[in-house]
Amino acid sequence: MSLNSALNAAMSGLRTASRSSELISSNISNAATPGYARRTLETSSTSGAFVSGVRIEGVVRHGDPQVLADRRLASAEFGYRSDTTRFLTSIEDAIGTPDQAGSLSGQLSEFENSLIEASSRPDATERLESSALAARDLANAINRASDTVQDARSEADRSIAVQVDRLNDALASVKEVNTKITSAVSQRQDTAALQDQRQLLIDEISEMVPVRVVPRDLGAVALFTTGGAILLDGSAAEIGFEPANTVTPYMSVEDGTLSGITINGFAVSTSSETGRLRGGTIGAQFEIRDELAPDAQRQLDAVARDLIERFEDPTVDPTLTAGQPGLFTDQGATFDPLTEEGLASRFALYAAVDPAQGCEPWRIRDGLGATAPGDVGDARIINALSDALSNARTPGSGTFGTGTFSALDLTSTLSSQLGIDRLRSDQQLSFATAQLNELTQLELADGVDTDVELQQLMLVEQAYAANARVIQTVDQMLDTLLGI
Repeated sequence: MSLNSALNAAMSGLRTASRSSELISSNISNAATPGYARRTLETSSTSGAFVSGVRIEGVVRHGDPQVLADRRLASAEFGYRSDTTRFLTSIEDAIGTPDQAGSLSGQLSEFENSLIEASSRPDATERLESSALAARDLANAINRASDTVQDARSEADRSIAVQVDRLNDALASVKEVNTKITSAVSQRQDTAALQDQRQLLIDEISEMVPVRVVPRDLGAVALFTTGGAILLDGSAAEIGFEPANTVTPYMSVEDGTLSGITINGFAVSTSSETGRLRGGTIGAQFEIRDELAPDAQRQLDAVARDLIERFEDPTVDPTLTAGQPGLFTDQGATFDPLTEEGLASRFALYAAVDPAQGCEPWRIRDGLGATAPGDVGDARIINALSDALSNARTPGSGTFGTGTFSALDLTSTLSSQLGIDRLRSDQQLSFATAQLNELTQLELADGVDTDVELQQLMLVEQAYAANARVIQTVDQMLDTLLGI
């Protein structure tokens, strides 16, 4: 080898060692940076009659695409299960369990007990007032549970609007980064930093909507949802949504009072089974707003209907006239099956008995249609009211089956149904959490190991020193030759 070849080889070695040390330093300093992938230098040897040494081919960004794809899907599943479980927990808390004093079942039990106490002393005004207060508390508990359901729907609607804006911004940003990457690849420039940036953006998208990443020419990628929608392929899709902000029991996508999703102006399904954006946090919010919450509202409406119908029976209160509501009403009116939707939010105590509206507690003893107080020792209507609660009857609506229930059994069954749904959701969330943690660990295993990087840095330092020694030796040899 000539002195010139040796000098060229040593100089290329120094450049390679210097670039390698830069990458190692970057790896170590960004070991905990989200989206950062470990880099190494790709090199090859050159040899020829006049030139030899090391050639830098480029920077290699390490990572397992399959693990990354699986982790993104797991992240979407975790977000979906977290949101739906949080909703089910909030509804279960609002209705409560039978062993809780403030629960719906607890309030109903308190009302039933107050009627039993009043029947033992129908002349005691304070016991009649206690029954009226317990009845009002029961009505308020049903109203609050309905409000919780509708508040969850309103919150879901607002969340969808915020997430759709984030999704559109992220898609536009991925498209922009794609353009920069293709330009850099065309000019044979390093794209690792741009790929880090794009990975973070796709990670953000995948939490809202589970996506598959498909490679395209010159380092670009396309994004498809697992539901079959094209989010990005050259150009970014425009996702449309119009928030309602406040959602009532009477609003739905079907009647046009709530917005669905559009992709590039075309409406797509938002169903939890067939929706194009199902499976992530956006899909979870649509399921809460349009499926889970309406189902809970229908069950509450069925309980409210059952209570109203129990006391509208003239055999319970013979003083009732045609068209007169019973102890519980639909905002003061009798129950109409055609307007059952949202009944729990309108469920109210008969105004003349309500302590908040000039209570006349004697009507619990003497009948709602009575014109004046009757015999203070007559407990027949009070006993009939108590029996109406304990009588087994088949609910007129809801998904309680064809069995017969007392009023307390019906509310307990509702609590049990919600508890089962929440428990199942908890189990699914636990699995999703474990899956996400495992895949995250697998992804990190292929990331930066600072111990390994420091070992590599020591080797680079040795290579640098060796090449520097070669240059020093060549310099000494050239000095000797020139001095002859």
